[in-house]
Amino acid sequence: MDLLNTLVDKGLRRELPTREEALAVLATSDDDLLDVVAAAGKVRRQWFGRRVKLNYLVNLKSGLCPEDCSYCSQRLGSKAGILKYTWLKPDEASKAAAAGVAGGAKRVCLVASGRGPTDRDVDRVTKTIEAIKERHEGVEVCACLGLLSDGQADRLRSAGADAYNHNLNTSEETYGAITTTHTYADRVDTVQQAQAAGLSACSGLIAGMGESDKDLVDVVFALRDLDPDSVPVNFLIPFEGTPLAKEWNLTPQRCLRILAMVRFVCPDVEVRLAGGREVHLRSMQPLALHLVNSIFLGDYLTSEGQAGQADLDMIADAGFEVEGQGTTTLPRHRADALSGDGCGSQGAAEASGATGCGSHGGGGGCGSHEASGGGCGPCGGHGEPEPATVADAGAGVPARESVPAGAARTDLVAVRRRGAGTDLAPNA
Repeated sequence: MDLLNTLVDKGLRRELPTREEALAVLATSDDDLLDVVAAAGKVRRQWFGRRVKLNYLVNLKSGLCPEDCSYCSQRLGSKAGILKYTWLKPDEASKAAAAGVAGGAKRVCLVASGRGPTDRDVDRVTKTIEAIKERHEGVEVCACLGLLSDGQADRLRSAGADAYNHNLNTSEETYGAITTTHTYADRVDTVQQAQAAGLSACSGLIAGMGESDKDLVDVVFALRDLDPDSVPVNFLIPFEGTPLAKEWNLTPQRCLRILAMVRFVCPDVEVRLAGGREVHLRSMQPLALHLVNSIFLGDYLTSEGQAGQADLDMIADAGFEVEGQGTTTLPRHRADALSGDGCGSQGAAEASGATGCGSHGGGGGCGSHEASGGGCGPCGGHGEPEPATVADAGAGVPARESVPAGAARTDLVAVRRRGAGTDLAPNA
């Protein structure tokens, strides 16, 4: 296919495709899907080999957000039955992070619900960063706290944060239909503040909210212009009790085309497969590893992921390898642009030229890391965890009856009842 040959050539040269070419990727047929994956896979391997970076989420503060992001299970007025608790203590957060590091994660992502942190909140997070770094010297730490005020990014950087995460989520044109309590421009400003402070910036999108192909291309091109080091791709988890609960319109094939389009537009960036992969890709998750070079290990903020060991088995079975702490993530030219001291990654350059440090993924503020449960606002007291409603991390998934297209798939969404904020062991 001439389109794919052109896109591969451009990707290997780090040349931006046209919008028409990006739209054409989304319009390809299921018959052409494996060709699309193979083509984007060539670009992925050029810049990242067969390495997969593992990242681990620690939800520092969950629920009761004052923002109205329609996709978010923590939003104002959400009826979703998620965990709600206030700030974890630094030692609690460090203990939670240790589970992910033990499972192979080289980056820990610290997320808190809220519009944005107060200065006191930043103090809390800096103590948590210090506790994690003391216990795991080589681990990368990314903060995801919502909209930043002047000077806060510098303080996080001084405390040892390596990156800051805040998603654009959708196109500027449609952003007002998703969220009214802050603007698209607010999000862009926060990413730019992180970059100005020397933090490795991460910003991505949420697919599956009823957007058009044009919206998807617009937000990915906007991200390319913003130039974050990492672009997380979330797929909406339609939590019951949120305005987008009935938006079950993604198929595994659609998800793969979206990931391929992102890879072609952002060939040398850490593309992270984030929230919703288990829900929407299901048995086709291994194919996505040919497109992305980064995933989250274990659970998300308010929903449960598949067993951590299943993630590791999937990576190995698909012929990929977990990226170790001694290997840097980004290609040399991107790592050099970060001045070599902003990401906590270590190690000599690989022969392929893939060196540097990665950035984090998920989203900042509302919707971070899981397409429906991000960070948004002040919380009440520490909620008592409800009894576990799903089998433990190692259990198999029972067979499901067929469900009509577009119908709610409550069988695919499990609210997180373990890990951070509970007395149960995390899934890692």
